[in-house]
Amino acid sequence: TNPGFVVRITQAGLDYAHQQGIAVLEKELAQLKLPDISGDFRIRHVGKVRYEISRLDLRSFHLPYSRISLVPNVGLQVSISNAFAEVDGNWRVKIHFIRDHGSFDLKVENIYIKINLKLGSDASGKPTIDTSDCSTRISKVRVHFSGKFGWLYNLFHSAIESRFRKILESKVCENVVSSVRSELQPYLQTLPVTARIDAVAGIDYSLVAPPTTTAQSLDVDLKGEFFSLAHRSAVPFPPLALAFPPDHDRMVYFGASSYFFNTAGFAYHGAGALVFEITDSLVVSPRNGGLCRCPYPLPAPLQLEKMYPDMLMKLRLSASSAPFLNIGPGGLSLKPVVDIQAYAILPNSSLAPLFLLSLVSNVSAVIDVKSGHIVGSLKVGRYGGGAAKALFCPPLSAPQVRTLQSIMNIFASSILLPHLNARLDQGFPLPLPDRIQLSNILVRFHQ
Repeated sequence: TNPGFVVRITQAGLDYAHQQGIAVLEKELAQLKLPDISGDFRIRHVGKVRYEISRLDLRSFHLPYSRISLVPNVGLQVSISNAFAEVDGNWRVKIHFIRDHGSFDLKVENIYIKINLKLGSDASGKPTIDTSDCSTRISKVRVHFSGKFGWLYNLFHSAIESRFRKILESKVCENVVSSVRSELQPYLQTLPVTARIDAVAGIDYSLVAPPTTTAQSLDVDLKGEFFSLAHRSAVPFPPLALAFPPDHDRMVYFGASSYFFNTAGFAYHGAGALVFEITDSLVVSPRNGGLCRCPYPLPAPLQLEKMYPDMLMKLRLSASSAPFLNIGPGGLSLKPVVDIQAYAILPNSSLAPLFLLSLVSNVSAVIDVKSGHIVGSLKVGRYGGGAAKALFCPPLSAPQVRTLQSIMNIFASSILLPHLNARLDQGFPLPLPDRIQLSNILVRFHQ
């Protein structure tokens, strides 16, 4: 299934996310709990030595050098080098009938950690991440024991250091796996699968396939489909393949296809939301000092001011079909067909049909991104190419139809357009996880 919306994260974007993740991992590793160590050891001319290492306190764990890499068709790899840690604790020794205790300092240097991350998606379409492999290698461990028998411990420090190395290597990877599952995975789950827009519609941002990695980017294919909250129905047209331009300079790219925008029109039209009623006009002509707020007189053959003197007029504007939008190098454009039904409101509140006018107009759209929302505004050209049918009146001539078209242009530009643009200015949410804000945004159109 082709996506209607694609998110592309480049190496620059991954580097930024990696900085935040390493800071979290560094704090998690600094809280490692190390177990006590005990055992026996024989020293020539001394005999059997029983030792205990306890109350190990990991004072610090630093990850000064790390990088994240894209592994094509596999996932992500995090490499950490030259990490170091400091540990202190207590020691206790028993040699025959002699007992003593003291403290020690341990320095772990040249720690190398490699973490492979596998990306996927769950049944609900949310992204998933897990550790597919983790390895830790420690090159240098130095222990210094202090106290009366500290010199004795220093005689067999290599055995103690070996045990420390094995314990710390296993604990580091245990902590990495735990951190990915307890920190990173829940954070990715904050990516909204569905985003409620208003009382009418929402957007389906579920993944249509697991994320894919290339040598240059991580691509996430989303359904990108508007739907009616009251009744979701199948979209009657398929999403076309969405080809990204070869740019990789920015941290993240969002690609919205014409399918994404056209499902918005389909959802709102199906929910009956593309119907607007205007009642703030009177069916009288200004030619004789009447109160009509239209700058042009109604066509004379209609004679509406005589048939319905001083009665309120109601206009019902509706799209005969869901508007279909096109994306080109110059921007977004559409040619909606608008039916304008005019009524006179009789004294008993019933409606008397006056005329029906079907109009086609060229509409251009300007798109921007503000506060994590896609916002827009429409610019409507003059309506034309319409056909008018006057009810209860003689048919209208072409000039009279053009007069009606001119009047409807005023209604569209002064009443309908501001209403639509006010809604578009509220915008539609982008698929962003928590605590993500976009800056230095650039909007481009591609065909």
